[in-house]
Amino acid sequence: PVKYGYAAVGRAEEGSLDKSVVFALFPHQTRFSIAEEHLIPVPQDIPPDRAILAANMETALNVIWDSGASAGDRIAVIGAGVVGALTGYLAARIPGTEVTLVDPNADRAKLVRAFGCDFAAPNVAPEACDVVIHASATSDGLATALASAGADATIVEASWYGEKSVTAPLGAAFHSQRLKLVSSQVGALPTNRRPRWSHRRRLTKALELLKDPVLDTLISGQTRFQDLPELYDEILTSPDTLCHRIVY
Repeated sequence: PVKYGYAAVGRAEEGSLDKSVVFALFPHQTRFSIAEEHLIPVPQDIPPDRAILAANMETALNVIWDSGASAGDRIAVIGAGVVGALTGYLAARIPGTEVTLVDPNADRAKLVRAFGCDFAAPNVAPEACDVVIHASATSDGLATALASAGADATIVEASWYGEKSVTAPLGAAFHSQRLKLVSSQVGALPTNRRPRWSHRRRLTKALELLKDPVLDTLISGQTRFQDLPELYDEILTSPDTLCHRIVY
């Protein structure tokens, strides 16, 4: 009974963008009416099938900004889901960085390495990192993130927990190492970007960042909209699901 979901790629049928392939943030339905200023044209060199990753790439870009990651940093990303993997992808393209994605699912290793990152299981996560990004939405992942941080390092919490409570181990080295735990939420631009960046500029840049064909590996499957009632539970619970396309 709840209409949700919002990463839509389709073809405009009216207005100055008529017949153009566009990206929009809107609940799932086969057709909808939306103000033209809320449509972002998809660049011609980016396949529409890949453009559905734009919202996740926008989140990853915001996370990188919030982290303050810079050239030469040792960076750990805890959680190799879609947002974590895209964040690692962007971090690995900052000159000189050493980026490790940490995930309990060893099947993610091939994807992670294709993105230019190292892969590690949680029990061998890197230590003394300059920047740590937590994107696993679990208490265990947050503990791993805190343990991976070096002195005075920043841990960016990029997970979405909803109404779930989590345990954060703020004893141990948290105070003695003067660690910083920072929230990141795509609904707001970082304060140092707001004078120059709009949400539209950020989303347009996110689409431009999807040119690399390796990003297609984040699309783990697709299902026709009319088949979702029978298949959606399986899609949500499968450990192999990353970004699952819905086709109208």
